[in-house]
Amino acid sequence: MRTLILSLFVLCMSFSALSQQQDRRNKIKALKVSFITEKLDLTESEAQKFWPIYNAYDEKTFKLKHRELRGIRKNIKNNASTLTDAESQVLLDKLIAAEKKLYEANSQLILKLKKIISHKKIILLRVAEEDFNRKLFDEYRKKRHSDEKRK
Repeated sequence: MRTLILSLFVLCMSFSALSQQQDRRNKIKALKVSFITEKLDLTESEAQKFWPIYNAYDEKTFKLKHRELRGIRKNIKNNASTLTDAESQVLLDKLIAAEKKLYEANSQLILKLKKIISHKKIILLRVAEEDFNRKLFDEYRKKRHSDEKRK
């Protein structure tokens, strides 16, 4: 009985943490949409065509970065000193393949966006993404710094 209660508690805590992580991701995504919308000054027609394409790209690159690349880089970091040449080659091949997928996703995004928004707005999108990521990182750093001060 005790094991069952403990298992249920752990399961509930896992769902709670997952839910909080999803909520945080949704908030960040909403902020990003707002930020990009403001920076690109999309017309209503452009926005209707732009967002489905961009959201599909964003989801694809998120999966690549957080599932494939993160795992590969973690494996490299944790095992760098003990890897054999053969294991190193396999990891490098996986890294190259994942980075190639990211490059291809970026290229496909640009090709699709060229049909619906101006080249200048595509450049502004890149600038807006970099600015948003920088601001997000700065906010994270400030929050982390203030949390450390409280301890």
